[in-house]
Amino acid sequence: MATTGKCHCGAVGWSAEGPPEHHALCHCEDCRRWSGAPLAGWIAWKEDQVTITGSPKTYTSSEHGSRDFCADCGTGLFYRNPAFLPGIIDIQSGTLDDPEAQPPGAQIMVKDRLSWTNGMRDLPEFNTYPGMD
Repeated sequence: MATTGKCHCGAVGWSAEGPPEHHALCHCEDCRRWSGAPLAGWIAWKEDQVTITGSPKTYTSSEHGSRDFCADCGTGLFYRNPAFLPGIIDIQSGTLDDPEAQPPGAQIMVKDRLSWTNGMRDLPEFNTYPGMD
C-alpha cells in the first residue's frame, strides 16, 4: 500500500511505495527558515520508491542541497542532498494525506532547537482559534 501526500492546493502530489527510511523532526535553522515553522518534519524514502505528480519548482538551498515546492501555493515538499543522503528524498511530513499513520521516530539537529519549544506542552491549548469556539 502506498503512502501519499500533496501540497496545499493539490497541484503537486506524491506517492511512496514501501516503508520509509526514517521520519524525524528537524530543528536546524535551515529547515526552520525553509518551512517558516519552529521545526520541520521529514519522512524519507529511497528516490526510486517515490512518484511525483505535477511540476514542483526547485530551489538550490546550499552547495549540496535542493528543495522543491509548489510554485502555485508555496508548500515546501521535497529535500535532496546527494552528498550526504545519496539516493534519498526527504518529504515534508506535513504534506502526508494521513499524518497520524506515520509518527516520527526521532528529533534531529537538537543542538539548534529553539529553547522555548521545550515548554510547548505547558502553553494554554484551544480546540480552535481562540474566541472562535
